Amino acid sequence: MSTLPTVTGIICTIGGRPEMLRDAVRAMAAQDITADLEILVLFDHVAIDELTDVDLPENVSLRTIVNDGPRGLAGGRNSGVRHARGQFVAFCDDDDAWEPAKLRLQLAALERRPDAVAVAGGIAIVTDSGTVHRDPPAEASFDDFLRSRITEIHPSAVLYRTADLRPGGAIGPVDEDLPHGYGEDYDLLLRATRNGPVISVPETVLTVRWDRPSYFAGKWDSLAEGLTYILRKFPEFESCPPGLARITGQVAFAHAARGRRRTAVEWSHATLRRNPLQLRGWAALVVAMTPVPADALLNVVQSTGRGL
Repeated sequence: MSTLPTVTGIICTIGGRPEMLRDAVRAMAAQDITADLEILVLFDHVAIDELTDVDLPENVSLRTIVNDGPRGLAGGRNSGVRHARGQFVAFCDDDDAWEPAKLRLQLAALERRPDAVAVAGGIAIVTDSGTVHRDPPAEASFDDFLRSRITEIHPSAVLYRTADLRPGGAIGPVDEDLPHGYGEDYDLLLRATRNGPVISVPETVLTVRWDRPSYFAGKWDSLAEGLTYILRKFPEFESCPPGLARITGQVAFAHAARGRRRTAVEWSHATLRRNPLQLRGWAALVVAMTPVPADALLNVVQSTGRGL
């Protein structure tokens, strides 16, 4: 790039994990780039923690502000993008941590591939059983995201062009109408890849903590309603039976976990008609028809660094 790029890192928080938040800010500030880096911490309609005890390099600025949009992650991220001064923007959950080379590697990748709409990278997932490394594909298209969520492409690992995420941009803002905000990252990637591929660098750029409770853990209604909304929003899933079965299997499992046996069985049958090998459909039947608890199956899956 002829001039050094400017980047804004956005962390949204409800203020309940102050030490992890500080770790996330310090990791963001430790990027090995000389370009200006702005860190925005958005507090979701709660009291602001000024984070005055966090030391910053000369090229890094920190602003702590209140989410001035709707309550929730989508509103907070959109608020961050509105306030961002950087040419590029990247999100980070308040319990994740960027690796020092993240921005340097990703900015270089976007310079090589101006056709790409975003860039991700490898992730390290810390679980109760140890650390699992997950490598994303070098390139992912819209059709790829219909078939699979590609969970190796983590929302805290993606770098976007700021203008693309603003109203009227190529991608547009995060969807604030998603029920409970569930699946907002997947929705964003689907919309993004209608304009071009998401590329990834092979190096690990992010550490994800799965050895502590998630704010979404056990919120089965949020999952079912959010994914049902996404199916309605993207009719292209009808042309991709494996991808459609994957999501209907997740919805089936969520209904089973909530004890809605009849609804779970209906969604499971719809799933297995489209793809008899879709394990989520079978897992939903197990939970719906036997005493096996949903959390027990979910814990086994998460110990491998994968989700539902």
